[in-house]
Amino acid sequence: MLHARGRRVDLLDAEVAGRPPTTQVTLDLAALAISDREGAVRFNVLAKPRARRTEILGVKDGALHLAVAAPPVEGEANAELARWLAKIFGVPMRNVEVVAGQSGKRKIVEVRGIDAASAREQLLRC
Repeated sequence: MLHARGRRVDLLDAEVAGRPPTTQVTLDLAALAISDREGAVRFNVLAKPRARRTEILGVKDGALHLAVAAPPVEGEANAELARWLAKIFGVPMRNVEVVAGQSGKRKIVEVRGIDAASAREQLLRC
């Protein structure tokens, strides 16, 4: 609801600034390539830094597409990525490591203390 010069104006989400209504992201986790290792999993991440908040955008080309709420400066985006993934998977932050792509948007992330089935389940819950 907006007040415009003393008049009340109700707007639908679709009408606000010409944007479509916000939709829930549906994840096709079958397309996400997660490899099981001894006591850990590895998967590709496509990071989009400087986002409003850290969240899953979807799965793109077999990689988890994430918006990251940190700039790509001095490892801040990687630290935010590790913090967020640790929270989602319920593991300590020291168990999440960016093993490749530290300075690029495409990364390989390893999470210790979880298996592939649990990882998919946790990603569906968030």
